[in-house]
Amino acid sequence: RMGKRRCVPPLEPKLAAGCCGVKKPKLSGSGTHSHGNQTTTVPSSSSGPLQNHQHTDGNNGRENVSDLTLGPGNSPITRMNPTSGALSPLTRPNGIANSTKNLVVTAEMCCYCFDVLYCHLYGFPQPRLPRFTNDPYPLFVTWKTGRDKRLRGCIGTFSAMNLHSGLREYTLTSALKDSRFPPLTREELPKLFCSVSLLTNFEDASDYLDWEVGIHGIRIEFINEKGVKRTATYLPEVAKEQDWDQIQTIDSLLRKGGFKAPITNDFRKTIKLTRYRSEKVTISYAEYMASRQHCFQNGTLHAPPLYNHYS
Repeated sequence: RMGKRRCVPPLEPKLAAGCCGVKKPKLSGSGTHSHGNQTTTVPSSSSGPLQNHQHTDGNNGRENVSDLTLGPGNSPITRMNPTSGALSPLTRPNGIANSTKNLVVTAEMCCYCFDVLYCHLYGFPQPRLPRFTNDPYPLFVTWKTGRDKRLRGCIGTFSAMNLHSGLREYTLTSALKDSRFPPLTREELPKLFCSVSLLTNFEDASDYLDWEVGIHGIRIEFINEKGVKRTATYLPEVAKEQDWDQIQTIDSLLRKGGFKAPITNDFRKTIKLTRYRSEKVTISYAEYMASRQHCFQNGTLHAPPLYNHYS
């Protein structure tokens, strides 16, 4: 039986998290995998600890927020309040389940993120408020670059934020303040891809296997070897992109969350898991420019947007 939906109070809006994977380490039992200049040893169950690097994403959490350790391939950090299991109880605003016909997320949201970043990098006034819904959602903004779509920044919030202000804030946070990368620059704009993910349908899972790869994002809560409560999360697409099964994903999240002891099946059973779904859309800078071409003076890349596409 699948887990039940839970309704809980939202976290405070400033609580940020990063939870995208980095292509493409495969966790197929014990072994060694190379990621650029980094070599990662992957445990199958109770083998030695994974090598980690620690990063923080600034002091945007409240007291007792933990800086979580990165997992394979320099996976993004997560900052959450380890003393609270609160997540936003997002259902669809109209009560309709997720479907391709009734998605809230739109390409215009990505265009708005590009507008915000473009204006910031060129020193123009920020764009006017967009037309799309301003309903509150937990959200993530992800930047990738190049033909191979390398991760360039991914930060969001599990708190429900009004989309206009939330996308504006996390556009710049993910582009400029992801501690794993230097801030994005003007020169990188033409190679960028922007993704907006809206998180919905949070449910308590019955156990650590009560979720589906490629369908659910997962957030785990566990007690580490020092007796400290820690959390870590991956968006729904991460496990599928990395070609991980459920156990590999869970073990990766435990390492990402800073768990250094051998991972046993008995320990996995102590994990508290929350699953959720995501509506996601991605566009390239070229697609953004094509949609905004009439809004740029003289058809050049460096003229400020006129924003006559907004009301």
